[in-house]
Amino acid sequence: MSAIAFAGSTRVRRVTGRLGSANLAVTVAAVIGVLFVVLAIFGPLVAPHDPTELDQLNIFASPSPAHLLGTDDTGRDLLSRLICGARPSLVAPAVVMVLAGVVGTLLAVSAAWFGGWWDAIVARFLDLLFGFPGLILAIVAAAVFGSGLVAPVIALAIANVPYVARILRPAALRERNLPYIEALVVQGQSPWRICLRHLVPNLAPLIVTQIVVGYGYAMLDIAAISFLGLGLQPPSPEWGLMVANGKPAIVDGHPAQSLYAALTIVLAVVAFNVIGERVSQRLLAQGAR
Repeated sequence: MSAIAFAGSTRVRRVTGRLGSANLAVTVAAVIGVLFVVLAIFGPLVAPHDPTELDQLNIFASPSPAHLLGTDDTGRDLLSRLICGARPSLVAPAVVMVLAGVVGTLLAVSAAWFGGWWDAIVARFLDLLFGFPGLILAIVAAAVFGSGLVAPVIALAIANVPYVARILRPAALRERNLPYIEALVVQGQSPWRICLRHLVPNLAPLIVTQIVVGYGYAMLDIAAISFLGLGLQPPSPEWGLMVANGKPAIVDGHPAQSLYAALTIVLAVVAFNVIGERVSQRLLAQGAR
């Protein structure tokens, strides 16, 4: 009995340890995520310097009380650029996933509701979109419509639509066939009213899950677009652009700009992916009840 009790207590401690580690990781990720969101909102107000201000007397300055992270090749304060770069680096992928979520939900719900030939058209359209990688589509859009974030954001949103709609369509079809939907139809309520007031709200946990899970990947795509010089242009502060701008200085022994920006991107993506995974678990568990 003592051996069994010991084995049982050991197993409990292992499970408790794993849960504690998972909760700690989520807590740390949440703190980091909230910090980035605050910086995205209030960054220009808390930045110690103007992120675009040139200072030829402090080119590649080492970290000091005046410049906590040093300066870049034109004397701009790196900390200020990282802080102010949070807004475009975080807002753009959010817009990507919100647009993809709205369009994907519309296609999935309409396909489940009407079925037949419309469902077949939507399915073929989603298959077509799957053939275009998001980053390639964004590069083509930027090449056609010019640099900036508008065209890449729209292109990445279109590329993410099938990933959202593919998950939502079978769930919407199951919801469409439930008895309460038929009862609402018999009562004479319009399809738009039923979908907006009943069907879509019941799919909300799954919709939010898809948006949150895809956010980190969209952030990497936006950073890659800026790194290639097709997003925001200098001297705008943006993390991907900072990595690209600092690349020539690496061989001269000044990796700070690229290094800090790259580490910030990695930290943000990991933090939001951890948060997204926990949010998706909670929402899906609530939806299953």
